[in-house]
Amino acid sequence: MNHSQNTIPPLFRCPISLDLLEDPVTLCTGQTYDRSNIEKWLAAGNLTCPVTMQKLHDPSIVPNHTLRHLIDQWLQLGPLFDPSNPETSTSDSLASLKRNLESHESSLDTKLQALTKISLLSDEYCSFNKSCFLQLNFLPLLLELVFGTPVSIDHMNFIELALCCIQKLLPLGSLEPLNIIKDGSKLAMFVVLIEKGSNSVKTSLCRVIESASWSSETEELCYILGNSPKLVHEIVQIVNQNYEVSGDAIKAMSALCSLQSNRESLVRGRAIDGIMRYISSGRRNMAPLAVRTVEKLMELESGRVALVNHPNGVRTLVNMVFKVSDQECSESAVEVLLVVCGEFERARETAIESGVLTRLLLLLQSQSSNTTKSKARMLLKLLRSESRQN
Repeated sequence: MNHSQNTIPPLFRCPISLDLLEDPVTLCTGQTYDRSNIEKWLAAGNLTCPVTMQKLHDPSIVPNHTLRHLIDQWLQLGPLFDPSNPETSTSDSLASLKRNLESHESSLDTKLQALTKISLLSDEYCSFNKSCFLQLNFLPLLLELVFGTPVSIDHMNFIELALCCIQKLLPLGSLEPLNIIKDGSKLAMFVVLIEKGSNSVKTSLCRVIESASWSSETEELCYILGNSPKLVHEIVQIVNQNYEVSGDAIKAMSALCSLQSNRESLVRGRAIDGIMRYISSGRRNMAPLAVRTVEKLMELESGRVALVNHPNGVRTLVNMVFKVSDQECSESAVEVLLVVCGEFERARETAIESGVLTRLLLLLQSQSSNTTKSKARMLLKLLRSESRQN
């Protein structure tokens, strides 16, 4: 934002240049200057404070973070900001921004500008800003604007920015406002957005799903999301096809899987296929979480059958058994193999053909936990018995 000289509050001007303080620092005399200006003054051999002309017994300079914060707020809020009463200025500004978002007369550009300012202010997690956002009920408003408005190409930028703001506001208070998504039309909009939205929109929606698993307030919402065949299908599609967002989709899938009543729906939605493809493709950032999700799905007979019937399911898990950098993956992979190999002869044969015996022996010589080694011994005993029979 550009400001003419006569609009800059005196408190925010450098006494040397009279320009806006960009990097305010304070001398031992208590006077604040812009870093570049005072450093030039001192480098020229001056050992006094430019304003008070006091001799500097200590020439060191200290960053003035409080003033920097006030200047940032002034730059964001413009003329509404009063340096002498910053809290009232912030509250009034947020109320004004909310009115802009609520008004049917506000243009799309006005609303986008309002969201940009909200996004900047929500980055500052001071207790006063938090209380303002909560008291003004910004989260319910933004959720209504995103999921209660018909989608059009013109509004996609608005939705993208609003979802970014929602992400920032979710950790500030109760998650109960998310329950608005339980409404049929809003759930349908959620599915449309995750299907047709940009990568930023898809990422934000995956994180909303993750948030819904955090609290008992949103347990029913988590169930509704997890039992929406279209939504589960879209999440699996992201895991399969979208490299950039696949990690967030794995987190969303894991969040849904945290509710036992969602797991059958995830298996029907081919979650195991998606996870196997994710792991085998080399996208390993979320591999430990992905394998833990498979481990939870093994509680279901349908999950075990889906894994054994997957062309590379058992082989993929065998490859995860001994990973020096992924001990967590090793433990979950051994647990899953122990379950399916104990039940399916075909799984035992495939595991042996894939070299699991060597990997288990290496695992037993590694720094893995005692629990992992105990399970590895059980699996080794089971598979050696199978090997001798053949």
